[in-house]
Amino acid sequence: MKHEQTDHDPIVRIDSGDIRGTKTHGIQVFKGVPYAAPPVGPRRFAAPQPVIPWQGTRNATAPGPSAPQQVAPFKALDLPPIVGDGWTRGEDFLTLNVWAPDAPPQPDRLRPVMVWVHGGSFMIGTKDAPVYDGSAFARSGVVCVAMNYRLGVEGFLPIPGAPTNLGLRDMIAALQWVQANIAAFGGDPDAVTLFGESAGGMAVSCLLASPLAETLFQRAIVQSGHGSAVYPVEIGHRAVNKIASYLKVTPDVEGFRSASPEQALAAFTKAARPGRVDLRDERGHDPLIGLSLSFPVYGDDVLPLHPLAALDQGTGKDVDLLIGTTAEEARFWFEATPLRRLPHSLARWLLRRVTPNADALLDAYAAELPDHSRHEQFTQAITDLTFRWPARQFAAAHRGNTHVFEFDWRSPALNGRLGAAHGIDLAFTFDTLAVATGTKGMLGENPPQDLADHMHGLWVRYATDGTLPWAQFTPDSRLVYQFTARTAAPEAALPVGLFLPDMR
Repeated sequence: MKHEQTDHDPIVRIDSGDIRGTKTHGIQVFKGVPYAAPPVGPRRFAAPQPVIPWQGTRNATAPGPSAPQQVAPFKALDLPPIVGDGWTRGEDFLTLNVWAPDAPPQPDRLRPVMVWVHGGSFMIGTKDAPVYDGSAFARSGVVCVAMNYRLGVEGFLPIPGAPTNLGLRDMIAALQWVQANIAAFGGDPDAVTLFGESAGGMAVSCLLASPLAETLFQRAIVQSGHGSAVYPVEIGHRAVNKIASYLKVTPDVEGFRSASPEQALAAFTKAARPGRVDLRDERGHDPLIGLSLSFPVYGDDVLPLHPLAALDQGTGKDVDLLIGTTAEEARFWFEATPLRRLPHSLARWLLRRVTPNADALLDAYAAELPDHSRHEQFTQAITDLTFRWPARQFAAAHRGNTHVFEFDWRSPALNGRLGAAHGIDLAFTFDTLAVATGTKGMLGENPPQDLADHMHGLWVRYATDGTLPWAQFTPDSRLVYQFTARTAAPEAALPVGLFLPDMR
């Protein structure tokens, strides 16, 4: 829908020129603001380049394009409000949105800033998914920013001859844009909280451990993420070689530049099918257990070390960390997708292909949850293996202020089977319950607004002064805040800890 300009539209001057936004209900909104030049032509598979300045006033009233991606149809739940509508074509997609209170900036009273990194397995997603509307944060006195970044082949494949971790480099460029420009929106560049969920949370964890992101943010919130979803560069080359073979090109930057984004997406999708690429390390473990073929790598200038090893050495100790998961992450895959019908014997066989000691792990969860079905035991084992335990490992390794939470509210969707699944916390974070509510919404009917008020309020408080109403997590205390009880309690070590290799 085209925006009709009015004399009341806000105009802000940033380093590349003037931009025009919209104003509604006391909030200024700017959408599709470029933080880097379009990554096309000679800039494809290159580090993000500076924006080319413009003359006059540029309209920032529409979202604009998104990164190349392929979103599969989904029948069980209404997911476009959570992941977006798929690929919106266009070259200029390294952009961000800004929501700010409609009040003149005051240099002596700048507002806290929260910068959002969307999830989507590093393969799909967009800053413009309705659930990520930052209006509630602006109403709460925060300047909220949400960014796009390169995905899949374009952003996370370690192609020889191209810079590695291009998606992470895009995020760093967006954070540098925030440092240079956010004061023009009334935001404080010295009070930036970087937050994200799923792949976004994993990216935040990586940036916390990256020397290139040092001083760009002061606090981090990691939702359903951790720092162990990374691979050595040489393992990433296995995916490069497989995709190049499907494209019939050389496995280097010249070969991949000869393929169109559409061709690269098709080859990526084909290679991402289970069993096509073995991503296990020398210990026989794949940290993403086959859930994605798109991932950050370590051993470069962005991530010289595995993030856990970097935290051990004190990297990120000056950044406050709030990290947590949902209680039943894997229910999203094993209740809302065709994996629900996966026979237990086949599920056990597949788990053996991505992690060592799979049988002993599942036997441990059978003993831990004797009153649950084998399907539920398997689902909880995957939840802990892929999300809960690695998040606790990351918290334990962090040398600075650290708090841990668990979002345990259970959605009634899918006749109650969805429960506290992956992604269930997003609409509570942004106070956007309406977009995920309904007969096929992730939250079912009538989700609790008071819980959204509580969670959103905690995030705003944390971004404002770094405080939370519970004590810090340490390897000894293991205090975890439970959202339904609204209290923190010590958590016993999870059974999976005996079977998960130390990824450092």
